Amino acid sequence: METHIAGPALVTGASSGIGAAVVRALRQRDVRVVAVARRSDRLAALADETGCEIQVLDIQDRDGVLELGASRPFSLVVNNAGLGRAMGSLATASADDIDRTIDTNVTSVLHIIRAVLPAMIERGEGHIVNVGSMAGHHQLPAALYGASKAAVHLLSANLRLELAGSGVRITEIAPGRVATEFYDAAIDDPDLSAKVKDSGITELSPNDIANAIMYAIEAPSHVNINRIELQPAEQTYGGSQFTAKTQGGPDV
Repeated sequence: METHIAGPALVTGASSGIGAAVVRALRQRDVRVVAVARRSDRLAALADETGCEIQVLDIQDRDGVLELGASRPFSLVVNNAGLGRAMGSLATASADDIDRTIDTNVTSVLHIIRAVLPAMIERGEGHIVNVGSMAGHHQLPAALYGASKAAVHLLSANLRLELAGSGVRITEIAPGRVATEFYDAAIDDPDLSAKVKDSGITELSPNDIANAIMYAIEAPSHVNINRIELQPAEQTYGGSQFTAKTQGGPDV
């Protein structure tokens, strides 16, 4: 398989799940890939499997991100790294939950884009893919995570306006439930995590998301795929509900 991506690709959150699936899909198309994540053992295994280049980096490391972004002319950036904390309620969130979620899902994405964008504009080509979430489009009982992904949604839309005529394309990928390690990191209580993970439906796979990203980046250069929303066939959003006030709030 081939693609018209001219230069190397940068994929964050590449040690597992969606990020690793995107790296595999790009390498199958002979795209040079720099896979970024914190877990060196996972990255080393991915490099052995795919031949990608790896960079062990916490994307909250601003100086490291800027240095990496300026290190080569990236033609594609897939901002996939993300996390969700305080998934039960903002009322029980810690200050660290808030800072980690916003720093990873929003602030780091802004700095990565800032690092690679000038060279893309100068060359008149490039593609930035931001992995958001349906939680950034619809009301869900996850205020902190939803707010962070709503920021990714508007960031993507506003960048399209800022970059009009530049040759740089912007795509937002907004998945529903995906079978990944997301809830393992989002919820500290293992029993609650297992309960939340058991959706009882056939969830999207990381490969489903990677295929959507490949569709967007393989469109002709004059075509910008603005946003792809995808979710399991057994999952829906919207509607309304009536909930009587309960003393002390919900159990979960």
